[in-house]
Amino acid sequence: MVYLNDHISNIDLPTAMRCVSPQRAAYALRYRQPVDQRLSLAVWLLLQQALKAEYGMQQVPDFVYGPHGKPHLKGYPYIHFNLSHCPRAALCVTGNRPVGCDVEAVPSRLDIDLCRYCCNEEETTAILDSHHPTLAFATLWTKKESLLKLTGEGLTDHLPNLLCSVQTDKVSFSTFVAPDKSYVYTICTSAEQK
Repeated sequence: MVYLNDHISNIDLPTAMRCVSPQRAAYALRYRQPVDQRLSLAVWLLLQQALKAEYGMQQVPDFVYGPHGKPHLKGYPYIHFNLSHCPRAALCVTGNRPVGCDVEAVPSRLDIDLCRYCCNEEETTAILDSHHPTLAFATLWTKKESLLKLTGEGLTDHLPNLLCSVQTDKVSFSTFVAPDKSYVYTICTSAEQK
């Protein structure tokens, strides 16, 4: 299931702080900017909403972490989730299979050096030939990031050829663009039940 909040500015910080655990509230307060505090709380509130709606949980269980830092719910190995946020939206995805997600704001201009750093030649050409290069780049980036978050790898040195790897045969991608094209998100789901 997909849980999305793209009205981040509507989050009242004091109210949201009362709705999460003291540890999560303290974690959110590590951020200096109110928008970053809201985003930190927004993903947590979405996870709480998902766990309550799908599993009847009133509280988010403790996390345990995989070898590369990917969080899992302690005592609930059958519940898979992933969180992401950008300045425009917060995203939580849950499922009965391993899942990764990424949401990104569509940049106002294309950073060609960044594009060449994380995309291979074929991908870079497709982005530059696109009618909306910044959207094409953000879409491709969310696809790569969602795969890395599914596997728990995090950012790696093999970004340009990441989607050419054999592991992409074992996953499916779903990409969604905001109606105003201000953000895009991709969900990557494992084809294998775990």
